[in-house]
Amino acid sequence: MFEGKPIYTLDAYKLTELGIAHVPEARRLFVEMTVEENLDMGSLKGKARSLREKTKETVFELLPRLRERRRQLAGTLSGGEQQMLAVGRGLMSLPKLQMFDEPSLGLAPLLVRDIFDTIKKINKEGTTVLIVEQNVKQTLLVANRGYVLETGRITNQGTGQALLSDDHVKTAYLGV
Repeated sequence: MFEGKPIYTLDAYKLTELGIAHVPEARRLFVEMTVEENLDMGSLKGKARSLREKTKETVFELLPRLRERRRQLAGTLSGGEQQMLAVGRGLMSLPKLQMFDEPSLGLAPLLVRDIFDTIKKINKEGTTVLIVEQNVKQTLLVANRGYVLETGRITNQGTGQALLSDDHVKTAYLGV
């Protein structure tokens, strides 16, 4: 449910109309299009379309590397730049909720920190963030609330800090 509406049967287009953006695992960019064209694809309807240029400036302020690369084909960007572009494309729809699926997948440790810093800023600006991620420590460091899933069931929940201190979480997921 999202804002009282069932969402499990909706396609990506309908989710976007409700204010939900998804940054998929492996980014799924339009590799033959430029950075700017990819960003524009995130703002095709309604309010997002009418505010496209203003939102794009906000995205460029948050992710300045994208401004530098705006005319470059998305497929020629580094992995970290591609991840930033996927984040920016999601923001272009002016989401109330932005979901991230494995945002650190395949990235160097320095870039992982940058991605999570960006996610933290997005949340601080008022967008609700949902992260599904195997990098437990990094995720819990930025999470207000966390849920531990084991074989499809929630086995533990709490604040990010509380879960980082939990003995089971430390043993099973943090190697402590």
